[in-house]
Amino acid sequence: MAPRTGTVESSATARIVLVALAAGQFLMALDSSVMNVSIATVAEDVGTTVTGIQGAITAYTLVMAMFMIPGGKVGALIGRKRAFMIGCFIYGCGSLTTALAPNLPVLLLGWSFLEGIGAALILPAIVALVASNFVTERRPAAYGLVAAAGAVAIAVGPLIGGVATTYFSWRWVFAGEVVMVLGILVLAGRIADAPVAERPRIDLVGTVLSALGLGVFVYGVLRSDEWGWFQPKPDTPSWLGVSLVMWLMLAGLLLIWLFLSWENHMVKRRKEPLIDPAMLHNKQLTGGLTMFFFQYLVQMGVFFVVPLYLSVALGLSALMTGARILPLSVTLLAAAVLIPRFLPDVSPRRVVRLGILALLAGAVVLMAALDVDASAEIVTIPLLLIGLGMGALASQLGSVTVSAVPEAQSAEVGGVQNAVTNLGASIGTALAGSVMIAALTTSFLTSVDQNPAVPAEVQNQATVELQSGVPFLSDAQLKSALDEAGTSTKVTQAALDANAEARIDGLRAALAILAFAALLAMFFTSRIPETQPRSTEP
Repeated sequence: MAPRTGTVESSATARIVLVALAAGQFLMALDSSVMNVSIATVAEDVGTTVTGIQGAITAYTLVMAMFMIPGGKVGALIGRKRAFMIGCFIYGCGSLTTALAPNLPVLLLGWSFLEGIGAALILPAIVALVASNFVTERRPAAYGLVAAAGAVAIAVGPLIGGVATTYFSWRWVFAGEVVMVLGILVLAGRIADAPVAERPRIDLVGTVLSALGLGVFVYGVLRSDEWGWFQPKPDTPSWLGVSLVMWLMLAGLLLIWLFLSWENHMVKRRKEPLIDPAMLHNKQLTGGLTMFFFQYLVQMGVFFVVPLYLSVALGLSALMTGARILPLSVTLLAAAVLIPRFLPDVSPRRVVRLGILALLAGAVVLMAALDVDASAEIVTIPLLLIGLGMGALASQLGSVTVSAVPEAQSAEVGGVQNAVTNLGASIGTALAGSVMIAALTTSFLTSVDQNPAVPAEVQNQATVELQSGVPFLSDAQLKSALDEAGTSTKVTQAALDANAEARIDGLRAALAILAFAALLAMFFTSRIPETQPRSTEP
């Protein structure tokens, strides 16, 4: 297909299309972070527990992960624009249902299921629609802005959720999403859609295998904090002495392998596969997907660690926590928009490498700056560096993956790309959390053990209780718990000092693993092309 097929020519129309697609990406990412600061309030309002709301968030992630690849194929079958608009309609219905939800089952239907299905149609379609609406040379800037919109949504989500919950109601967030969806649908009328060849049917076996494989794997990852990665925590499910998390991940990988084998079987029989297995042998495409995986792993790990430091260790409110994260958005947007604008011929490989170095530098600087007596200002410079790295990656990776295959496969690439980013995001959050809790536990027990003010029986009790999993506690939470237990002033102070040090040690350990992931990503950058994609049309 010629690269210019269906592209928009008017600059005004192009801006409208870009706003619609960026708004769609913003909306999809917003749900991943906006309610994290309001979980307790939402739980009380719908008559459930905090665990129930966390389950709803987990279910939303699972539904997206399971149906992302089939969602991309639907766009290839019925048209990317149609899939995008249907997805927006379903998502809007889900948001409205959530805003009016009287109880947890209705909340699950709206937030977890309908919004998850809508996102699985919208996100792959966005990738394909950028390809069909912008000529090759303009795609890095378009992809950069769209990706930046998603990252900004994750950064400002806690701030939006905090404002809504504090001054209005969490329900207004979802009501606002309905209004946004209506606006996107109005703007979407200007989107150009490339013609789609009719295909006889969708690969149902491949759909089931891919959905089960990704769903089982992601579910295992999401349960790692509660159940343990390999060694099972007390009173958690296990098999043959190994945590069920590991078995779920292995089962997920086996199902993904069966899915790929089935797709090869479909190609040999000259039938339409869910995705073309040949795509996964494409060096440029797999290079871009690998970078997406590492970007989202580090990105979501950072968005997990930094708010914990600000809100728990320093005791900042949800509003102040959100405000402190905003500097990241500034450099992210600047890099995503300005690099393609002022350096249109720059080497994608060079930009990606510099972006990863910025992520690495931000994580290392923050790790070095963390201290018991440090203030909130220490996160500013590291977040500016991390935002710069995220923006640099966003400015190149979308164009790298789509330009690696014929434009007709852009919707399928979108499905695979978003499945990979979901995996990276889930693993990044779970890995950072697990490493942080493990380091916190070890540090706390060591400090208590070496403190003569803490009696032996208290040390033994702490050891037993921490084996079941330790929460990331603020000083106020810990002091309240110790006061209820009738602990002496000297022991209470020793525990508070140990907890403060342990929190910092845990956060440093989490940042160290994220820095290691960024460094590891550097070894895969050789698959990123050295030159920008160019239109082949005369």
